[in-house]
Amino acid sequence: MTIERKATLSIDGLAPVDFSIMAPVHGNDCVDIRTLGAKTGLFTYDSGFMSTASCKSKITFIDGDVGQLLYRGYPIEQLAENCNFLEVTYLLKNGELPNAQQKAEFEAAVTHHTMVHEQLAKFFSGFRRDAHPMAVMTGVVGALSAFYHDAMDFADAEHRNTNFIHLIAKMPTIVAMAYKYSIGMPFMHPDNELSYSANFMRMMFGNPCEKYVPNPVLVNALDTIFTLHADHEQNASTSTVRLAGSSGANPFACIAAGIACLWGPAHGGANEACLQMLEEIGDVSRVPEFIARAKDKNDSFKLMGFGHRVYKNFDPRATLMRKVCNEVLTELGLQNDRLFKLAMELERIALEDPYFVEKKLYPNVDFYSGIVQKAIGIPTEMFTCIFALARTVGWMTQWEEMITDPEYKIGRPRQLYVGAAKRDVVPLAQRG
Repeated sequence: MTIERKATLSIDGLAPVDFSIMAPVHGNDCVDIRTLGAKTGLFTYDSGFMSTASCKSKITFIDGDVGQLLYRGYPIEQLAENCNFLEVTYLLKNGELPNAQQKAEFEAAVTHHTMVHEQLAKFFSGFRRDAHPMAVMTGVVGALSAFYHDAMDFADAEHRNTNFIHLIAKMPTIVAMAYKYSIGMPFMHPDNELSYSANFMRMMFGNPCEKYVPNPVLVNALDTIFTLHADHEQNASTSTVRLAGSSGANPFACIAAGIACLWGPAHGGANEACLQMLEEIGDVSRVPEFIARAKDKNDSFKLMGFGHRVYKNFDPRATLMRKVCNEVLTELGLQNDRLFKLAMELERIALEDPYFVEKKLYPNVDFYSGIVQKAIGIPTEMFTCIFALARTVGWMTQWEEMITDPEYKIGRPRQLYVGAAKRDVVPLAQRG
């Protein structure tokens, strides 16, 4: 027999109040404070939601203390080694890995929905050529609801599935179109003979005048990047998608909101910021100078791509990305490239310097993924678009989990008001 555990809150002048303690499969127990306001007239204050569970979820679990990331219970290391991105996509959506038939059917469904409405292509001409690709992505993805509005009954599982397939299939096409538009080259239609990641590379780097043959080492690297970024629990952009979706907004609008949030340099823009930092350092000879600045509390300079808010130990995705990084640099003969030599020297110091080791400021996934994408030929301003492409899988899975949860309500955070007390308006002539 399971004994229900309680947390007792003692408040001066009030009788003690009990709250149930909820036990997860993994992670911290949670005190159920949903009735706190009704029982006590009090709210909790938790800036940044550092100690607040905003939902129940079966999708992803992170243990930052030991460096663990699980998708539906499977370690990320095993998934990256044994499954391609669309298998992981199927897993996140459906809760189980596909068998051979399910895998083939799912990949076929995605492959045959990769084209976008021809009129959507005209949207791109409304943007300046030098617009940031994430600005373009936010607008174009939000506009999808104007073209694919035939499946908006979110209580219907088939409608939800249709939206899921549409978004997963069309995101690589839209990202590639954003890139092609920025450099003045014609859009490349998808090739249904290629895999998801190989097709994306062709749409990014191919042109209508020549046959493009994707390099399998680079395709594997990109597929791994997609897998490692597919979901990451209740981060800022995922929480944004859930909050937007809680109002009943359509999934295209919710994903556009997630893209806008991801754009921030503290979130999805971290790998872009990392490459900008490497350019600022410029040369291996200047590494000691910038390492000293990073240690100086009075200096605002920070080493981007080191440490992580969640992982207090090594980021498990970074271990996988480091291996892929070495494979890509070797395949392309870039071991002696200026920027990559600089990055490897920073990595060496961070792994050996007592300051970084003590504070566990290890290279994270953004550090390596930025190097890999740069080597593949993806421009720095496109890095966050790649992130958004991959994370759309997690966003859509989280969105569906939320709207099918019988306990879900529209999000309505409370606040601790610290503004002016109630006061009366003074007539204009009497104001000093």
